Order: sequence, then structure tokens, then C-alpha cells
Amino acid sequence: MNPIILTTGDLVLASLLIVAGAAMSVTMSLNIHRTLLWTAIRMVVQLMLVGLALRAVFALSSPWVTLLVVLAMIAAAAHEVGSRQERRLQGPAQRLIGLATVSVPTMVITVLALVTALRPTPWYDARHAIPLAGIILGNAMNAASLTLHAAFNAAWLQRSAIDARLALGDDRHTALRPILRQAVRSGLMPTMNTMGAAGIITLPGIMTGQILAGMDPIDAARYQILLMFLLAGGSLLAAFLAAWLSVWRLTDERHRLRLDRLGMR
Repeated sequence: MNPIILTTGDLVLASLLIVAGAAMSVTMSLNIHRTLLWTAIRMVVQLMLVGLALRAVFALSSPWVTLLVVLAMIAAAAHEVGSRQERRLQGPAQRLIGLATVSVPTMVITVLALVTALRPTPWYDARHAIPLAGIILGNAMNAASLTLHAAFNAAWLQRSAIDARLALGDDRHTALRPILRQAVRSGLMPTMNTMGAAGIITLPGIMTGQILAGMDPIDAARYQILLMFLLAGGSLLAAFLAAWLSVWRLTDERHRLRLDRLGMR
């Protein structure tokens, strides 16, 4: 089976769904038609620019260019982790924690997958490394952001209980353990929901794309299973790292709660 090649006409036909949605917004006075059309146009421009950039990167096949692209993606994700917080750490700590929680899982899981399961030649091949790093990075970013959001808010709301436990002799890890458990659960919930629904409720995007491209469904399922394990591993590492770093920053070496380091957005 030959892969399906989409034409400009096919995309224009599909875009009529967005136009129809905008028309419904006008008819029902929802006032979302401008936003809907603008985001659709921006999405098309962004994806086409990314496609052109990736075509050039793939043609170069340079490990340094590949690394530069991945590092730029990590820097953008680290900024997003910090910008999504209602309460955030003051100073450079927020950016550093955001950078650590997305860079470590992305680099570790991506390199592990490239040198073990996928094994492209060379192992740093941009066609494999950049898309894989991107999807792992997105999940790690969401897990870290949700974990930090839950941890910071819970520490603020439960500050009296935490101070009481510290006054009774608990160390900082013991005193903050209940809220950190809940924060990690919050960070991992989207990944667990996706894993639980895969194959029964939805066909995940990678599997669907490979089937549409002509791959045997069993082989596509194997690739999707591998990817889900990689995403779960990246999310787990990001959530646990975010929880540990939040304890480190919200307390000091004298086991005192330091909510003065938190500020509002």
C-alpha cells in the first residue's frame, strides 16, 4: 500500500470545517469566530515553517544541528513550565527548576530509545531524534507543570498544617510528603488516562498515522506501545523531579517552610 500524499486541495477541503465552525459562531453569537480562524491560520503557518526547517535539518544530518534544535525546544518548554504557574518561585529558581524538569527526562529517555529500541544509523539521526524528543518533551512539560502547580498551591493552602508538623519534629520531606504525593498524581494523571484509553476508546495518533501510511496494524501497535512506555517514563521522571525540587526550594536546610520564596503571577 502506497502512502497517502495530501494535496493543497485536500487541505483546503478540510479547512471548510473551520470555516463552518466560524459561521456557527457568528450565527449563535458565540464570539469565537475570530479566535478560531486566527488560531487555524497561525497553526498552518507554524507547521509549514517547522516542516521547511526540519527538511533543511534532515538534509544537513549534523549531530550538532540536531542537538541545537533539541536544546531550543527544551528552552521553550522550560519557559512554558514557569509561565503556567499561578504561584511561582521568585528569582531564577523557577526557570532553573523548569529547565531541569524538562531537560533531564527528554535527554535521558530520547537517548535511551535511540540506542536501544530504535537504533537508527547513525543513532543521532535527526529524522528520528527530533520528533522523538519533541513528543517526549511535550509530555514531560505537562507532567512537570501540573506537578509544580499542585505542589505550590497545596503548600500555600496547607501551610499551617505543614508548619505544625515541622514544629512537632518532622523533617521537611516527611512534612511535605502528603501534598507531594497528590502533586505527582496530578502530574501523571493525563499520561495514565491516555494509556488507559489507548486502543479501546481511541487509536493514538502515532498508530493512526502509521496505519494511514500503509504500515501493518500489528507493527503500528508495537510502535505505539513503545512510544507510550517512553512517554510514561518521561512523565514519571519529570513529575518526581519536579516534586523533589519543589521540596528543596520551598524549605531550607533548617527544615523551615519558606513560602516567602513564592509569588503570584
